[in-house]
Amino acid sequence: MARVPSREPAGASVAAVAARPVFLVLVALSLLAGVAGGLMRLGLYLPATANSVWLGQAAAGHAALMIGGFLGTVIGLERAVAVKLPSAFAAPLASGLGGLCLLLGQAGPGAWLGVAAAAIFTGVNIVVVRRQWAGHTLLLLAAAGAWLVGNLLFAWGLGASATLPWWFAFLVMTIAAERLEMTRLMRRRPAAPVMLVAVLALMALGAAVSAVSVSLGGVLYGLSLLLLSLWLVSFDIARRTVFAQGLSRYMAICLLTGYVWLAVAGVAWAATALGAPLRDVALHALGLGFIFSMIMGHGPVILPAIARVKLQFGVFFYLPLLVLHLSLALRLGWGATDPGPRAAGALSNGLAIALFAATVVGSIIVWRIRYRAEGARKVPR
Repeated sequence: MARVPSREPAGASVAAVAARPVFLVLVALSLLAGVAGGLMRLGLYLPATANSVWLGQAAAGHAALMIGGFLGTVIGLERAVAVKLPSAFAAPLASGLGGLCLLLGQAGPGAWLGVAAAAIFTGVNIVVVRRQWAGHTLLLLAAAGAWLVGNLLFAWGLGASATLPWWFAFLVMTIAAERLEMTRLMRRRPAAPVMLVAVLALMALGAAVSAVSVSLGGVLYGLSLLLLSLWLVSFDIARRTVFAQGLSRYMAICLLTGYVWLAVAGVAWAATALGAPLRDVALHALGLGFIFSMIMGHGPVILPAIARVKLQFGVFFYLPLLVLHLSLALRLGWGATDPGPRAAGALSNGLAIALFAATVVGSIIVWRIRYRAEGARKVPR
């Protein structure tokens, strides 16, 4: 997500182009299986999946597929494209293959492939820091370290209370690094970066303590999420770009609404640690409300850079964002005490993700049609 200085050796772009179909299949597989597995946990089934052999594996590995197999692979690809080193593509390849192993019932190999992916990814981020020593690059390295710790705990067989805080810290720190870089474009208080580092240090402490004390670690972790939401609302440039037009306003709306869900996740995470039945709220306000809002906001910029395509932005991008937030409000609000709305909201969450994917594909097609039409008009007759 964050901009990374690059040096392009011969063969880097060739490697990216040659492996593009493989990465596309692995990313799509982890995403679809992760969504299907999450719905199965609520007793819902996507069409033609009810009798699938892999569905039970997808339900068991839902978090690993979504965070490692899908998002880890996408972030690894983005970083590999940025640094332009052919060896950097080994990280997303390992994470994608790890997700495939989980679906095939090979949990052990899948988990250790995830460890390998995170270790290589950490090495890639060390390269980034050596090229540019800056606050946001150091945070990117810390995020990679969090992923590595979470994957090691997962491979050693520790439960969700130990692994999930580290996995989410990987994603949250990556986003925080990108937003820290963007604050360079506006005046900020000198203490702002220090405050951010303190909040993220509290997050790492909460993740570490969660392995031995779920209650204390959960309270610390939830507090860090709440404080991070306040930092982002206070210092992010999205406060200003929301008054712009076009893509800039869309991205700002995605970011600001995501920060609201981040605050909700923080409160719910701490409350869950103290015994409140808000686990679904904590996990999905963070995983869907915050992280997928960031994906929808950054997607029109990041995806073209990774896939080497162009897309036509338009108001139609607001539809999946609206469906996402309304369905989350249904699932985590009314659905917090009623399984019916919870299931309907979860199904609509999956619909929002599908709508976003379809919107991206459609915008690519629209751009190509428009480009060809404009090219045809310029041809002399």
